[in-house]
Amino acid sequence: MAARFAFSLIHRDAGCAARSGVFETPHGSLRTPAFMPVATQGSVKGVLPDQLRLAGTQIVLSNTYHLLLRPGPEAIARLGGLHAFMRWDGPILTDSGGFQVFSLAERTRVTEAGARFQSHVDGRLVDLTPEDAVAVQESLGSDVAMVLDHVVALPNTPEAIRDATERSIRWALRCRQAQRRQDQALFGIVQGGLDLDLRAECAQRLTELDFPGYAIGGLSVGEPPEQMYRVVETTAPLLPADRPRYLMGVGRPEDLLESVRRGIDLFDCVMPTRNGRNAMAFTDHGPVRLRNAVHQLDRRPIDDQCPCPACGHSRAYLRHLFMCNEMLGPILLSIHNLTYYHRLLADARRAIETDSFSAFADEKLSGWRCGSPDNSAGETRDEV
Repeated sequence: MAARFAFSLIHRDAGCAARSGVFETPHGSLRTPAFMPVATQGSVKGVLPDQLRLAGTQIVLSNTYHLLLRPGPEAIARLGGLHAFMRWDGPILTDSGGFQVFSLAERTRVTEAGARFQSHVDGRLVDLTPEDAVAVQESLGSDVAMVLDHVVALPNTPEAIRDATERSIRWALRCRQAQRRQDQALFGIVQGGLDLDLRAECAQRLTELDFPGYAIGGLSVGEPPEQMYRVVETTAPLLPADRPRYLMGVGRPEDLLESVRRGIDLFDCVMPTRNGRNAMAFTDHGPVRLRNAVHQLDRRPIDDQCPCPACGHSRAYLRHLFMCNEMLGPILLSIHNLTYYHRLLADARRAIETDSFSAFADEKLSGWRCGSPDNSAGETRDEV
């Protein structure tokens, strides 16, 4: 398949930094801003590829760390690459494993060479260098690969954040030099914690390496949302306007809109599917927690405007599925939440293109703040 990567801006909102665009990859194009469901191990839990498409999914994210451990990149390559392996013919982005190095810190030792960690699967020691991270992702055959970065918890000492940021820059150069595939775009990752000057320095040094896209990493790791927004607002304008901007591991619907407002194009997070598996549905009027007894006789759908299969059923039925531990409940709510996220960003794209994004975002944020936890749900009875 011939390499084809291009990012084209369609429109920038007149009232803020929000922008709509098209990102072309060898496995198709996607409209931005866009959300990537997380298919950590080559699967969005409980959701078939056809169901992902119907929900509005354009691109998915899989994880290098987990696929490295099992079934292994060699096996996936022999089976035709990750697209064929998981039967997803659209774009795929693979994370490099840097976040897992952080989240499994008690099992990991980071040196200048790379990370050495103990597998959570079988306990064996595994080395992951920047060169390894690129090689594994090239074996997987994703459309977009990420450089290996060093993520640290926030808050942290200035010394620790500076050290990890400098290492991330050096590792980014090694990843760039190790890249061989021309049909895979390699994105750089801006680190720097909450230090705005360090973020700016990292962004400047990475843009000199001329990556085809850039991510803002190391956020949503314990800091308040307002601090995350401040970092995004400062960092995004420093990245090339003609390249995709990706905010890693984010997040809540409000985080998506506040970050789109500040110029972000791509997002990923486990929240819609994880919350779906735990009986929580996203709506414009706040979350619906379907295990609550208030839904026991509620004939309403989660959202009467939503086209997803979950909204063809009553809240009472969906609650019943969860109370009985029927697997259909988590499947349906995962699909609903993904549909909600994709519809939200599709509406955001339309608002950007009519210079009305700020009003659109403010209306959504007001609904989420003011809506009751369960949309004023109560028992519904036959009219008499």
